[in-house]
Amino acid sequence: MAMVTGNTLLAQSLKRQGVDTFFFIMGGPINDALLATMAQGIRGIDVRHEQAAAMMAQAYARVRVKPGVCFGASGPGTINLTTGLANALIDCAPVVAFGGASPSHSFGTGAFQEIDQLALMKPVTKYADRVLDTARIPEAVATAFRQAISGKPGPVYIDLPGDVLYRQIDEDQVYWPPAVGAIPPSRPLADPELVGQTIERLAQAQRPIILSGSGVIWSQAEHALEDFVGRTGIPFYTTPQGRGVIAEDHPWCFAQGRSTAFKEADFVLVVGTRLNFVFSHGKPPRFSSQARFARIDIDPGEVQTCQRTELPLVGDARAVLEQLTVAAHQTIGPDTYRPWRDRLQTIELAKAPAAEAKLATDAHPIHPLRLCKEVRDFIDRDAILCVDGQEILNFARQTIPSFHAGHRLNSGPFGTMGVGLPFGVGAKAARPDKQVVVIHGDGSFGLNAMELDTAVRHQLAILVIISLNGGWTADPDRIKPGRDLGYTRFDRMAQALGCYGEQVERAEDIRPALERAAEAVAQGQVALVNVVTDWRARASTASFTSFST
Repeated sequence: MAMVTGNTLLAQSLKRQGVDTFFFIMGGPINDALLATMAQGIRGIDVRHEQAAAMMAQAYARVRVKPGVCFGASGPGTINLTTGLANALIDCAPVVAFGGASPSHSFGTGAFQEIDQLALMKPVTKYADRVLDTARIPEAVATAFRQAISGKPGPVYIDLPGDVLYRQIDEDQVYWPPAVGAIPPSRPLADPELVGQTIERLAQAQRPIILSGSGVIWSQAEHALEDFVGRTGIPFYTTPQGRGVIAEDHPWCFAQGRSTAFKEADFVLVVGTRLNFVFSHGKPPRFSSQARFARIDIDPGEVQTCQRTELPLVGDARAVLEQLTVAAHQTIGPDTYRPWRDRLQTIELAKAPAAEAKLATDAHPIHPLRLCKEVRDFIDRDAILCVDGQEILNFARQTIPSFHAGHRLNSGPFGTMGVGLPFGVGAKAARPDKQVVVIHGDGSFGLNAMELDTAVRHQLAILVIISLNGGWTADPDRIKPGRDLGYTRFDRMAQALGCYGEQVERAEDIRPALERAAEAVAQGQVALVNVVTDWRARASTASFTSFST
């Protein structure tokens, strides 16, 4: 019978799993595997640093709600994936990573680039394994994809020694497991008794709120959540990563009343997100000591991580929300919490004019809030927005709304700097039909700035906007070590790489510059607008660490 190599088996396995794009840097021993994969009609996007490959795969996964794929060559190439994979792990994003490795027969002899890659990957992935039998490559790939998307999603890693990839075997020895996508997703229901208790507590509550996160996106529960909100009239708030699951101009989204809603809520329904530092772990004074908490999560271990959880609803977010909607039909309606919504609406109406006035400042140097306003008023409603940095991340979080699930990407709870541009490239690769806008701080941009070249070479026309405040974070006293980076002409760097580039120094020039950049993007060109902003402007946000200054 016909003989086949591990390289070909890997390529065929990826095709069977529905992969259409992967991110990589060439190198041994994966070069022939990459060629074989491309021969299957799968698009390979070569990057300038492997950490960016993993980050692009994460963005692809978020936008397409399916695993993103990346490759690393042996040794340093694979190790460079770890920063992106760690970010995906904390963000619960399904990424499937493959690393070439030194030949298995030479393990322990000091072979070229030999290091225990599997041991290095285990702490930064949900699942990691090594293939030692060429015939079992399809099984390993199927397991990887299944692990990435089952339960709480996350990154996985498969180690591929060079001799396993290049070994020839009879294709009759190969077992082909079914494609993971061909198996309907598991949607476990919550305990009906706990569902009933949750509705009873909700019916007794006067000031409930909903907190939702990325779990809503991964379970494709945005419509179920919107239906539940519409049927019950409960105000909702999201994590930064879960934004857009319900359009933020929904009448029951009270952004300006967020702090009050948290402090005064007497019942909190947490859907598909952790009660971590983002929500002060559910503790006072952020939340009332009298508030009762129910949590929907597919991971039984996760729902018990917060001591305040009284009602652990273990199950798929979409399935459990549908359970709650049916159960609430007889006891809770849109008017049940009208007085509570009226209070939050009053706060919203009182605060909104002052907040909008702050955005309209003509100050020089440009205040980042003005930059955010111009971006907010310019981008498409369904734009995919990637934000990365310190001050600009917080200013954008406060001012730029999202309207579609999976269209808002940032560094997430791991706080990894440098994700913005790779996220933008990965998002554009996933959805070339959408406007992709990256807002970067100048410090974070520098970490993966050469991925502009990746975007240019692969004709991924994105718009990059840099808030150039001359360094890391705002520092009015200029006492932070290594804070000052200077005012780099990133627009000229962009031009040198084949992008459209422009620098802006006055507020009234931002919108015209964005329009010119957008015209370049419409013509298929990557564009960068370098905006000089006030180095003293510091965003107000919760202190997540005891050592923040």
